[in-house]
Amino acid sequence: MPFPPDAQMPHSSPRTADRLPLQGLTLLIVDDSRFTCDALRLVLHRAGARLRRAESLEIARLHLGIHRPDLAIVDLGLPDGRGEDLIAELSAQGFPVIGLSGDPNGRDLALDAGAAGFIDKPISSVAGFVRLIRQLVTGAGAEEKGEDMPAPPGDPVALRDDLAHAARLISTQGDPGYARAFLLSLARSAGDKALETAVRQSETAFDRARLARMIEDRLQALRSLA
Repeated sequence: MPFPPDAQMPHSSPRTADRLPLQGLTLLIVDDSRFTCDALRLVLHRAGARLRRAESLEIARLHLGIHRPDLAIVDLGLPDGRGEDLIAELSAQGFPVIGLSGDPNGRDLALDAGAAGFIDKPISSVAGFVRLIRQLVTGAGAEEKGEDMPAPPGDPVALRDDLAHAARLISTQGDPGYARAFLLSLARSAGDKALETAVRQSETAFDRARLARMIEDRLQALRSLA
């Protein structure tokens, strides 16, 4: 689902450029997690960028056939394939791409596919993330130092929606590898160490049943949200 239109950005000035280092840039994020995308949108909007979202490889390719953003941020685990394939396609065209993953092994996969940079979920340095984008698109920012800020707290409604999606993935006969990767990435992004450990240790049907109960417990706590 695309994001709603962004608010109008203020007119640029030297002082505004300091506060909005990505002003005028349009970025595409390809990620199936609403929780991740909402967090990235808040960070990038505060830096002055406009953000568009695609939830799958198919939607991303349709979008890129019509629009040309300044940079793409591509998650590696997607419902209809691997993000590395899209990274390779875009990098072959000279298009700047940043890989994104909650898998610690994702960095090598993304860079080998041709990504110009990589970020982990969750973001460890907002300033470093913004600086990387600016450097890749404009060539500026490599030597700039700025005060870092913590990543904004995740949207609990988006977390609830992602957990509900994960519960459906686990209960169906779909791709178990994709379901596991989606939930592991979500747990890391949310800072839920107990859930992350349970996902990593989920090998048997008993383990998966326990995992489903943990997800239900978290959903129960979030169901009162609008």
